[in-house]
Amino acid sequence: MLKGINPLLNADVLQALRAMGHGDDLIIADTNFPADSVAKQTMHGKLLRIDAPASEVVKAVLSLYPLDTFVDDAAARMEIVGKPDEIPPVQTEVQKEIDKAEGKAWPMISVERYAFYERAKKAYCVIQTGERRFYGCFAFRKGVIPPDAE
Repeated sequence: MLKGINPLLNADVLQALRAMGHGDDLIIADTNFPADSVAKQTMHGKLLRIDAPASEVVKAVLSLYPLDTFVDDAAARMEIVGKPDEIPPVQTEVQKEIDKAEGKAWPMISVERYAFYERAKKAYCVIQTGERRFYGCFAFRKGVIPPDAE
């Protein structure tokens, strides 16, 4: 354990988050997502895991990971098939964690299921969670951390 770092963030996840650059995508997926096969197609090339609910994983990741302020799709959720405007409880919980981390409302865009799979294949890496509820799949585009003011 380390001070100031959420204990859910294991060494493999921390290495991947650190290696990512501005504009790289991170996928946080539920247990039903084809995470292993998709992860093999990403830049990182292997699946990362954090066995916790999606909202807890997002909270841990966003404690270190800046969202991209230059794009409108820095936070995205997988749409429910046939109900693109419906937001299930897992997505509501994650939205609250995003807003807390950013200190303001930061709405997620919705992405159709198969379009989400394609975005995930182009991502830097995939973290599969222990989330068992459907549609607990999210994409986060990495932003920048500005230099300290002098």
